Amino acid sequence: MNQLCPRFEKAMILLSTRWVGLILFELLKGAKRFSEMEADLPISGRLLSDRLKLLEKEGIVERNIYSEFPVRIEYTLSEKGKALEPVIKDIQRWAEDYVSTDDTADNEVK
Repeated sequence: MNQLCPRFEKAMILLSTRWVGLILFELLKGAKRFSEMEADLPISGRLLSDRLKLLEKEGIVERNIYSEFPVRIEYTLSEKGKALEPVIKDIQRWAEDYVSTDDTADNEVK
C-alpha cells in the first residue's frame, strides 16, 4: 500500500493555508511592500504579517530591509518561492477552466 509522502503532505498543508496562495500570487509580480500587499489583498494587516512570517520561516519569502529614511522593507520570493511559479500558474489555469463563479460565491470548499 502506498503511503502519502510526508513532504507532499507538508507542502499541501502550507499551500492550502488560508491566504498563502494569494500572497504568493502577488509576490510573483515582483517585490512588494507590506502596505502594497495589505491594500491589494482582502486580508487584515495582522494576518498578512503572520502569513509573511510563516513564508519567511519556510524560506519561501525574503524580507529585504533598505536603510533609507524612512526605512523601506520589501518582500520578495526566494529561489524556493520562485520555484512555485509553475505550480501557482497551473492552479490558476485549472481554476479558470474548472471553477465557476458560482463556486466562488462563498469561498468555501464543500
